[in-house]
Amino acid sequence: MKSLILKDFYNISRNTRSMFVILLVFAVVFLPSSGIQNYIFICAILCSMMIITTFSFDEHSNWPLYAMIMPVSKKDIVAGKYAVLFAFSLIGIIFGIIAGTAGNIVAGNFFQMAEDTAAIPLPLMALTALSCSTVFGSISIPLAIQFGAEKGRILVLVSFLIPAGLCYAAYHAFLFLGLDLTENLKTALFYCSPIPAAAWNYMMYKISCFIFTKKDMP
Repeated sequence: MKSLILKDFYNISRNTRSMFVILLVFAVVFLPSSGIQNYIFICAILCSMMIITTFSFDEHSNWPLYAMIMPVSKKDIVAGKYAVLFAFSLIGIIFGIIAGTAGNIVAGNFFQMAEDTAAIPLPLMALTALSCSTVFGSISIPLAIQFGAEKGRILVLVSFLIPAGLCYAAYHAFLFLGLDLTENLKTALFYCSPIPAAAWNYMMYKISCFIFTKKDMP
C-alpha cells in the first residue's frame, strides 16, 4: 500500500508547481472577497481533483497491466487511490491555511478583507472541507476506472453535481420540516460531516472495487 501511494506522489510531483501557482492565483482572486475560510475549501476541492491526473499517468505508463503481475490485489490498488485522494485533500487544506493566513496578513494592509464565514472556527471549516473534497473526489475514481482518465476528466462534473444535488435536497427537506438552519445547527452539521463523508467514501470504494475487479485488462 505504501508503495502504491508513493508511486502516485512521485508521478504527480511534476505537476505540483503549476498547481501551487493556480492556488496562489486563486488566493489573490478570492481571499479579499471570500475570506480564508472559503479559500481553504477551494484549495481542498482543487487538490482533490488531482486524483484524476494520477489515472492519466497510470494509463500512459501502462501501469494497470504491470500491476497485475505484482503481489498486489485490485482492492489494494483501489484503496491506494482513496488514500492518495485523502492525502491530496489534506495537503490542499494545509496549503490553504498557510497561504490564506499569510495572504490575510499581507493583503489586509491594502484591501478590506472579507469577514470569516459565519464565524465558523478555522479547524471546523478545515474538517468540513476535508469531508466535502473527499466526497467530490471519491466519485471521480470509479468514473476513471470505468471510462478511463480522459473521459473521466470530462465526467468529473458529475462528481460535483451529485453531492451538490443531495445537499440541495437535504436543505429543502429541512425547510419542508420547518427546521430553521440556525448557526448552532449549521455548526452541528459541520461537526457531523465526517460521518456521512466516511460512509459515502466507503460506498464509492466498494463500487470502485466492483468495477475494477470486473474490468478486463487489454
